[in-house]
Amino acid sequence: MSGGWGKSTAAAELPSVAEALALVHARVAALPPESIALAAALGLVLGEDVQADIDAPPFAKSLVDGYAVRSRDVADSGQVLRVGESIAAGQVPSRALAAGEAAVIMTGAAVPDQADAIVMHERTRVVAGGIEINDAKLKPGQNILPRGREAHAGDVVLARGCVLTPARLGVAASFGRTELRAIRRPKVAIAPTGDELVPPTQIPGPGQIRDSSSTTLAALAAQAGAVAETLGIVADDPGALRAAFAKGLESDLLVISGGVSAGKHDLVPETLEALGVACVFHKVRIKPGKPIWFGVKPRTDGRTPALVFGLPGNPVGSLVGFLVFVRAAIDGLLGRGRDRGRPLPVRLARDFAHKGDRPTYHPATLQEDALEPVAAAVDWAGSADLSRAAAADGFLLFEAGDRLYKAGEIVGFLPMR
Repeated sequence: MSGGWGKSTAAAELPSVAEALALVHARVAALPPESIALAAALGLVLGEDVQADIDAPPFAKSLVDGYAVRSRDVADSGQVLRVGESIAAGQVPSRALAAGEAAVIMTGAAVPDQADAIVMHERTRVVAGGIEINDAKLKPGQNILPRGREAHAGDVVLARGCVLTPARLGVAASFGRTELRAIRRPKVAIAPTGDELVPPTQIPGPGQIRDSSSTTLAALAAQAGAVAETLGIVADDPGALRAAFAKGLESDLLVISGGVSAGKHDLVPETLEALGVACVFHKVRIKPGKPIWFGVKPRTDGRTPALVFGLPGNPVGSLVGFLVFVRAAIDGLLGRGRDRGRPLPVRLARDFAHKGDRPTYHPATLQEDALEPVAAAVDWAGSADLSRAAAADGFLLFEAGDRLYKAGEIVGFLPMR
């Protein structure tokens, strides 16, 4: 086992959350970029510089409906200009603008040669012989977007490493791109384990419970930007575990729930190690979720190593383990930064008495009408109480030790999404 931590359950001997996260970050590398259609690239990290293939706009265009004029022909308000051609968006002017002439022009239409300003309709009046201009402040360039104002051909319009937002995808499309090289979504395999588990469609018998973790974890993986596949409930049997995990290791990341403690039927760690997964750490100074297991499986085909997380079987411990550790790994595979998993500062809405030798993540709700982030701890029965945790917006972080936190104190808050 690397990392220097054994299997002692003494909290002081276990890695802290920060230490465990550092071990995860050190073993996660961004996946290589590949060509991805624009429709599937939202939220991904761009893996190339995108250059303009043409000037944008490719011609000087009007920003308003009005009249194209030569500003030198409009020395004073009350100047009358004769009206020439009418230019709609998508049309090309037939000729240059003559002296003393105005052309009717629509928003987005190409500005005729010799015209250097657009007068809005509101600043004109139709008179005998043409239009009267009532814009004493008219200046060259007014209401015109010059050719190449957004970009010139060859300019970098999207830089490698940026996150592809809807607007940036629009920029790519405006320069003729239908695909981009971007870091693809990681593939996450989810394996719930335990003889006590039955599918949600089945009424549990004596000693059985419905599997909720695979649904929660798959949704969390999708929310984090990954593509999730559930492998089905895996029995506490060495052969079944080995077969399921071997399949899951073909994905970028394998997430297992249950079987990672120190009980007689907790066979996950030894099965993973038999499959060549090197353990990085087992157990972390955290509540809930102390039994979490993390390891790495090298590959021989040039692909990035498979990452493996063993999460505790209790549903809230599994949820917290994902938000704190698995989401950080997915962010790393996607080439994102590390800020999203850091707790946010919030004020406590009311007193909270914390007891325990481990930092605790306690479900809490945010007060939406507050002028600043304010959170209140929910009445929660512990790591098996998913229903009350599901009503929360995230988790308050209370440090190890017995202490009364007073209303108004600032503490950390880990959002659920």
